[in-house]
Amino acid sequence: MLEEPENDSVTEKVIGCAIEVHRNLGPGLLESTYCECLSWELGDAGLSYARQVEIPVIYKGRRLSAMYRADFVVADHVVVEIKAIDRLAPVHEAQLLTYMKHAGIRVGLLFNFHSAVLKDGLRRLGFQ
Repeated sequence: MLEEPENDSVTEKVIGCAIEVHRNLGPGLLESTYCECLSWELGDAGLSYARQVEIPVIYKGRRLSAMYRADFVVADHVVVEIKAIDRLAPVHEAQLLTYMKHAGIRVGLLFNFHSAVLKDGLRRLGFQ
């Protein structure tokens, strides 16, 4: 598990990459476009990442055949979820927290690229 300062460094880099994508594309496009561009930026920043990461559903200690799919897992320690919607709702944060819990990852970033200013569509979530 990454120590907190390292987690902070990774999240700062991911946020910088997302800002770069938003700065170049602006709001109004499909989620898939933002994901593709963020992939390029993460790679250019030297961050290791995986896309569309399958996260198993564990129910009462049993692994189910159902899977969640996180948009990104960066550096094996940060779950990243991308949205392109009018506004974030509590259910979107709950979704990210569920992904984090089932993946055993303590830090997550939620981006809504339809925000006029990306910082208004950014949530950083974490738990112990």
